Amino acid sequence: MSDQLENLKSEDVSDGDRPLSLPAELPILPLRDTVLFPNSFMPLAVARESSVRLIDDAIANGKRIAVFTQRDAATEEPGQVDLYPVGTATHIHKMFKLPDGSLRLIVQGLQRLTIGEMVSVHPYLRARVSAAVEGTNEADHLEIDALARNIKTNFQQVVSLSPLLSDDLQTLATNIAEPGRLADFIASSLSTISTAVKQEVLETLDIRARMDSLNRILIKELEVLELGSKIQSQVQSEVGRNQREYFLREQMKAIQKELGEGDDQTKDVEELAEKIEAAGMPEAVKKEALRELDRLSKMPAAAAEYTVSRTYVDWLVALPWSKRTDEVIDLPKTKSVLDADHSGLEKAKDRILEYLAVRKLNPEVKGPILCFVGPPGVGKTSLAKSIAQSLGRKFVRVSLGGMRDEAEIRGHRRTYIGALPGQVIQGLRRAESKNPVFILDEIDKLGSDFRGDPSSALLEVLDPEQNNTFRDHYLDVPFDLSEVLFITTANVLDPVPPALRDRMEVLEIAGYTEEEKLEIAIDHLVEKQVKNHGLTPEHIRFTPDAIRHVIRGFTREAGVRNLEREIASLCRKVARRRAEGDEAFKEITSDRVVEMLGAPKFLDEEMEERTKEPGVAIGLAWTPAGGEVLFIEASRMAGTGSLTLTGQLGDVMKESARAALSWLRAHAKEYNIDPDFFKSAEIHVHVPSGAIPKDGPSAGVTMASAMASELTGRPVRGDIAMTGEITL
Repeated sequence: MSDQLENLKSEDVSDGDRPLSLPAELPILPLRDTVLFPNSFMPLAVARESSVRLIDDAIANGKRIAVFTQRDAATEEPGQVDLYPVGTATHIHKMFKLPDGSLRLIVQGLQRLTIGEMVSVHPYLRARVSAAVEGTNEADHLEIDALARNIKTNFQQVVSLSPLLSDDLQTLATNIAEPGRLADFIASSLSTISTAVKQEVLETLDIRARMDSLNRILIKELEVLELGSKIQSQVQSEVGRNQREYFLREQMKAIQKELGEGDDQTKDVEELAEKIEAAGMPEAVKKEALRELDRLSKMPAAAAEYTVSRTYVDWLVALPWSKRTDEVIDLPKTKSVLDADHSGLEKAKDRILEYLAVRKLNPEVKGPILCFVGPPGVGKTSLAKSIAQSLGRKFVRVSLGGMRDEAEIRGHRRTYIGALPGQVIQGLRRAESKNPVFILDEIDKLGSDFRGDPSSALLEVLDPEQNNTFRDHYLDVPFDLSEVLFITTANVLDPVPPALRDRMEVLEIAGYTEEEKLEIAIDHLVEKQVKNHGLTPEHIRFTPDAIRHVIRGFTREAGVRNLEREIASLCRKVARRRAEGDEAFKEITSDRVVEMLGAPKFLDEEMEERTKEPGVAIGLAWTPAGGEVLFIEASRMAGTGSLTLTGQLGDVMKESARAALSWLRAHAKEYNIDPDFFKSAEIHVHVPSGAIPKDGPSAGVTMASAMASELTGRPVRGDIAMTGEITL
């Protein structure tokens, strides 16, 4: 070891003063984001398993180690190449063991070292080290003194400006006479400079160069602190200025009030007053709007109530109090529009044309509330759109499905946070017209709970005698809905309350026949889906037989939604083939439908096959989604004259079966049935699809036919389905 290391003195708190003696080899402790300078004390945290073992061994062998800073703090197991070449010989003064196994150290830097050959890497790094000789030139003596004075002066200013540095550091720096130690002390004290900059100071062995580098660092740090201080002063000044402006503006408002002049808020109020005058409100509504506007003008803009009041006035001026869409009633045009958009539905079309004819003769007549009732997919909503289109009116649609809160119809009272008008008023604002076609979709899906019953709120909306003064809870002023053409839709009427049903004129929209579905597909669905899938008539064509095959074999519905999905599926398959390079024209035939969609889901032969044997009759069942074919089976067996009914039948359906059996017993001779058959036989009537509940009186005639077929041994015709109640 060099003479400098041999002669270096260090104060050891634990062992007292004694000459420093360092070996040529020392264990290496890598540091993360930390640089230890000679003659400085520093706390260290040690957590690596290898580093903990290194400290334990060092405590037992002289407490001397070498610390070198890692180039990359993220490196977990650093080697020699991962360490900076210059480090510090270090003495361990104190060691504290923590419960998690990590250590806390108090160490003192002794002397700059350079790392040499690595002696071992396990269980921790150990290497040869040599003293890094510091040097200076006698010719630089005066320059070093000047730099030392500048450094002390600059450091004094840095300490005075930085909240992170203690004033005691300035005193300690003033008492250090040796230039090298002064530079090391100040570099170690500056917590704001980076690890790389500190390492650069540590590696600078020429004292004049080290002093010059540190002086530049202090000048830069001083500039940053002065700029930060300037920014802080500006912020404080800005805050003070804002407070001053606030008081001045309040004084200015008072002066303007005395002079009759206005500010931005006053201009805002004036604009709202002009909108109120131009809105065409009824006098009562206008009076309420002006009252609220006067209240708004006296309210400070920063008040929480200001936004609530301003939003309310905005809603009042935005509603179409007097805006109407010019209505053109042209019956031939309306009929052509309805026929072009919808096949069939003659009853609904005739009722619409009748209403328009009456309105043309008497524009003041109050319109009916039409309710389109039918299975899904038969065109209820699109029919309402066509009505709006033919009349030239705006169209608004609100879905009532799942609505349970009365406030969704009538609005929330303004006392609630975030209150808004109900869907009726919101729809009229969107339409910007007081006479739109307003469709209330899925009225049978309304619910009710503790928040109220929306169907009760609709009673006023859908009553022509009352809706001319409809009062939304949010607006709290009457609005005339008498010019709105309300149309409601439903799948079934059973869930609709009687009072609400009484206010509507029900138009039953039945399902489409096969020929009507074929016409709809050819005229509308095929063209729509071909276009949606990026195809043209030059790429694909559907034959009528193919569409008819899809209708019979792949759909069983009242509407045409599933038919459209199957047509879309065929278009997707053709589109995929074209995308894969098959440019050939595709004509969709019945055979190609089976090739693309697979085996049919429904077979025409099913009815004929199931009715070949006696005891099976075909009935017609009704569901919210349309009609269904229902098979009823009867079987006779030896017994004691009982009737067994299975298939999840309701009470009404069970009574129909008993009535059918009684009717057969009463008319047994007419059908060549032994009148005493019931004494020695048991009749079992079963309705398949046993997991589905069934009820209603309309299966009586079908049950009677099935039992008569079984008792006479004659099968029922397979091409006939029946429905109807049986009486005695």
